[in-house]
Amino acid sequence: MDKLPRKARLISKTGVYHLMWRGANRQEIFHDEEDWRTFLEILKKYKMMLNLRFYAWCLMSNHVHLLIKEGDESISSTMKRIGVSYAGYYNWKYKTTGHLFQDRFKSENVEDRGYLRTVVRYIHQNPVKAGMETRPDGWKWSSCRGYYGHSFYPQGLLDRYFLLNMFSPDVKEAQALFKEFNERQNDDQCLDEIVNDRGLTDHEARLQIKELLGAMEIPHVKSLPKELRKEVLREVKGIRGISMRQAARILGISLNLVFRA
Repeated sequence: MDKLPRKARLISKTGVYHLMWRGANRQEIFHDEEDWRTFLEILKKYKMMLNLRFYAWCLMSNHVHLLIKEGDESISSTMKRIGVSYAGYYNWKYKTTGHLFQDRFKSENVEDRGYLRTVVRYIHQNPVKAGMETRPDGWKWSSCRGYYGHSFYPQGLLDRYFLLNMFSPDVKEAQALFKEFNERQNDDQCLDEIVNDRGLTDHEARLQIKELLGAMEIPHVKSLPKELRKEVLREVKGIRGISMRQAARILGISLNLVFRA
């Protein structure tokens, strides 16, 4: 049976979109500080090149949330540029091939100021609701610190005054009011996405790997024939909440073997 054609994205009247992009098969897309910084530098590069506006972002280990106002081209074209640039860096660094991101990012139009505020809060609270941080400004890889007036990376990426002016024309007062709003408890669900990507502890990951292996012991995995080992590693990577670095550590094999499986 022929595949049904994809539904065309609805064009936002304001040009503002909330975007969420996952790693293919929920794989990790950031492994160390250089990866996080490189992705943000790519965003900044295309912001300058295409006249984009970034109202919020949050980079998690295996997915990204962005709140963007499109610039000189469609948002789909812009996201393709960003994806190709980062995948090129990633494949070069980790000596891998193939798709890094899911084929299609999720998006929703942000058509009014009230929902824009809600989306920014939702994005900033991702690490808190996922159990990664206790406060939104504790997560280094989101735009939250920039809104609070703290140092953040990279300078020049965040367009914060558009949102802050909705709270007060006085910057200090706006930051205080925004902080109160941003940390308010809520049941926001944007893009129908439930935040449940808490990573497994090493103990939890080890138990799940043992269950997957059945009668096989963990130390035996590294001695398996190449193709069988690849098959096992692919199944291990499919465990929800396990990181590739964690899998490599528990199995006693190199990170590159896990990446390439």
